[in-house]
Amino acid sequence: MQFDQSKRRELITLLGSASAARWPLAVRAVGYCAGNRLREARTGATSMQTVMNWLCWPFLLAILGTYTAVAQEKGTLHPRPLPAIQDPEDPSTPAKEFFARKRTPAALEPAAIGFYSKGCLAGAAPLPIDGPQWQVMRISRNRYWGHPDLIASLETIARKASDIGWPGLLVGDIAQPRGGPMLTGHSSHQMGLDADIWFRAMPRRALTPLEREEMMSTVVVAADRRNINPKIWTRQHADLLKVTAEEPRVERIFVNAAIKKALCEKTKGDRAWLAKMRPWWEHDYHFHVRITCPSGSLECTPQEPPLSEDGCGRELEDWLSAAAQPSAPVSPPKAPLTVDDLPPLCRTVLNAQ
Repeated sequence: MQFDQSKRRELITLLGSASAARWPLAVRAVGYCAGNRLREARTGATSMQTVMNWLCWPFLLAILGTYTAVAQEKGTLHPRPLPAIQDPEDPSTPAKEFFARKRTPAALEPAAIGFYSKGCLAGAAPLPIDGPQWQVMRISRNRYWGHPDLIASLETIARKASDIGWPGLLVGDIAQPRGGPMLTGHSSHQMGLDADIWFRAMPRRALTPLEREEMMSTVVVAADRRNINPKIWTRQHADLLKVTAEEPRVERIFVNAAIKKALCEKTKGDRAWLAKMRPWWEHDYHFHVRITCPSGSLECTPQEPPLSEDGCGRELEDWLSAAAQPSAPVSPPKAPLTVDDLPPLCRTVLNAQ
């Protein structure tokens, strides 16, 4: 009996996608969904094959290991330089130590290399700190670099968002100058094809450097974690997500399940764009934009398409139901990726000028 390949790929991708996910919640979701399938099997509503597929999820999660990430951490106006790596020749040195110390992009042709959660970036372009319809946040992290296709998409989204009345984008993490694993936060964002956009609208003035490091975004999900907060969520939030989803290069947008629920309930007429809205833990103060592999990036591993037409059925209800369940025990973390774990071209990216 084989585990459904589309489910396997979707789960691996999700584990590498979230910029604010928590491991106990991921285990909780899988465990709760598997329990639902077992109950349905007893009543004949679900085949045992489907149940066995679901029961493989916790095992796969255990293999994949722990995922941790920062939420709304403040930055600093005076970031301290990282100390030199003690033994750079040691093959067990985590790759994130090398990539975090590269302050400039690799002078190579633009290319996204590997997978979203296991790769690197050549020829990165910066998103300008200040744009006509956006401002970059947490500048001290130096994570405003991306593949030129992503940078172009973000600028297009910002312009179209302005056309529907959104005051402007506050852009969080994109990628490091050469992509790769990060010291803190994301498991994905490694190829310069992922970007976080805050649900807080840009003020109609230039933010000060200190505000960019310490200002927090706006949580739009209610305390019950099943609904949006009607005092904060507006139609403009939904319109912003729709405009983003309609950008042709955007493949997925990760949002909190409560946000997906609100979109499913309120969207009339064309619902095709909802397929790109993928529920994931946290993502209540920002949404995570992911674009497809760029043309010419032959070493970029594409992602399987979404699992359902609009994702507004059982899949979403499983996410919402799991949000109310107790957390599962935390499994030991996996060993961090080394340079040898990444595609061979990532060593070239690291060594380039």
